[in-house]
Amino acid sequence: MALSRDMSAEQAFEVVQTLLDAPEDRFPLTFNSDLPRIRELFHAATRNQWDPKTDVDWDQLDPSKYTEEQRYAARLYWSRRAWSEYGAISESPALQVRFGVENRPSDMQLFFTIRSQEEARHAEACHAMAEKLGGYIEKPVQQLFEGSVSTHGVRRAALNADVPLEGIIAALVCTAEEIAFDVFKHLNDVTHDPVAKQIVRYIMRDESRHCAFGWYFLEAICEQLTPGQKKMIEDAVITMMEKVELNGYHSAWLAPENPASNAEVEADRITYEAGLGSTVEEVEKPVFIATVQRIREQMRALGIELPPFTHPKLGTI
Repeated sequence: MALSRDMSAEQAFEVVQTLLDAPEDRFPLTFNSDLPRIRELFHAATRNQWDPKTDVDWDQLDPSKYTEEQRYAARLYWSRRAWSEYGAISESPALQVRFGVENRPSDMQLFFTIRSQEEARHAEACHAMAEKLGGYIEKPVQQLFEGSVSTHGVRRAALNADVPLEGIIAALVCTAEEIAFDVFKHLNDVTHDPVAKQIVRYIMRDESRHCAFGWYFLEAICEQLTPGQKKMIEDAVITMMEKVELNGYHSAWLAPENPASNAEVEADRITYEAGLGSTVEEVEKPVFIATVQRIREQMRALGIELPPFTHPKLGTI
């Protein structure tokens, strides 16, 4: 039976459910055969769907094990993680529009339908963790820190026709999500609470696919890029590094020092010591430096040269 306009909602649901339950070869999707690795990422994502409500074992979380100070610090931390995911949720639809308008291969458009779902799950899981520890916090306690957890200006570039799609992918995916993946991989090593660790692992798994997509995409088109286009990619990555990542977006200790960022850094330390997630400067610094160096090497292999970056707490990297 096929879908038709005169079906009831119940009949339509039965048809869709039959299609979803059918073997893959009976529910074909149109893919571009030139991008098989991106197609594989799409299928891997559809096979590895997870639900924050049912797949995270929330019964293992025992807030009473932690002091009031630790719970409050962890609420700040997990709320901040949710804030960062909200921006990513808006990013995927914007990029889907660009893929469609520019008539890019359907593999990319389909992958981003899954990516937006995954970012929504990340936000839901982080929000739920904050709630179960005592309550989600809607915004930074001190307004000064809002600039460090906002990427609105950068994300608006996704709908700016003057910024090439390749530059947006390089900045938002190959840079920001590469850093996010290493952040969560590091958190997996230092987080001890079983529920916090489950959330970290789920997000890390999804981020690995997001990063792979970005690099597969750039590799597929790098030979077609002109020197001018590569320079625009370089500029987009520099903006992401200097205005977002080195401003404390993923790691509060990188934010400009002021009472607001100092309070967030202290909350991260308390959360880290409790094993509830987060990390601290002295432990994460070598991880961050290694990530930036790897991004630079991978970009160089594609003919994109990134300059050194300087930060008071990192020196020049």
